[in-house]
Order: sequence, then structure tokens, then C-alpha cells
Amino acid sequence: MSAADIQHPGVREKFLAYPDDVRGTLLQLRELILETAAGIDDVGSVEETLKWGEPSYVSRIGSTVRIDWKEHSPHQYAMYFHCGTKLVATFRELYRDQLRFEGNRALVFDLAERIDEDAVRHCVALTLRYHKVKHLPLLGA
Repeated sequence: MSAADIQHPGVREKFLAYPDDVRGTLLQLRELILETAAGIDDVGSVEETLKWGEPSYVSRIGSTVRIDWKEHSPHQYAMYFHCGTKLVATFRELYRDQLRFEGNRALVFDLAERIDEDAVRHCVALTLRYHKVKHLPLLGA
């Protein structure tokens, strides 16, 4: 999939604005999010939009997942979550040895390293179902 295939014009333009090497990595992360959502029965469709100028993905029963790369940290990119939720605290409890975290708001990845796709998919799934699982210990993980 390429950035040209993205339907939302603002999201498409955002992807096209990333440096080439970053764009490919973020497109793969986008695909991981959309594939994960498609595999969860109660999530339904995922809205792709821009929030805070970042490609964002949200379901009717979940919280928003945002992804971005920042020029001031050119060797890394991140997946952002609503900081008022228990999401990142839960991810840290589950994946402290597999993932890197930024406060209570993000998973941070290095462009030169492979991500732990299983762990990231699980984090995305918990996020897209957040309002159904937020009352459960460890979000029902």
C-alpha cells in the first residue's frame, strides 16, 4: 500500500510529507493498525483522520491511536494514546521488556529496529476496545 491509496486527503498529505524512509515504516504501522482492527469482531470500522496533525485511528468502542514521526527525533517514531487513560500504564505492565515508553502517552520505536508486532498488535487491540474493557484489571489482557 502506498500513501496515494489513503482516502482521507489530510492523512494522505501527511504521509506524503514524511521523508521516504520514514513514510514506508509509518505505512507499515498504519497497515498493522487497520489489519488489527479488521480482526476484532466488535470493533467494526475504524475512522482514519488527523488529530493534532497526526494520522489517527479510532473505533466507536475505543480510544484514539495516533502515529507520527518528529523532525527533532529523526531516528524514532511513535504511537500515541490518550494520556488520561490506563492504556500506557497497562502496556508497560504487560510489555516492559519488549517495548519502549514515553511517559503515559506513547510507545516509541527506533527506525533501525524491528518492532515486536505481536505486542504492538495487542496494544492496538486494547486501545480500539478501550471503552469496553477499561473497567477490567489490565484491560482484560
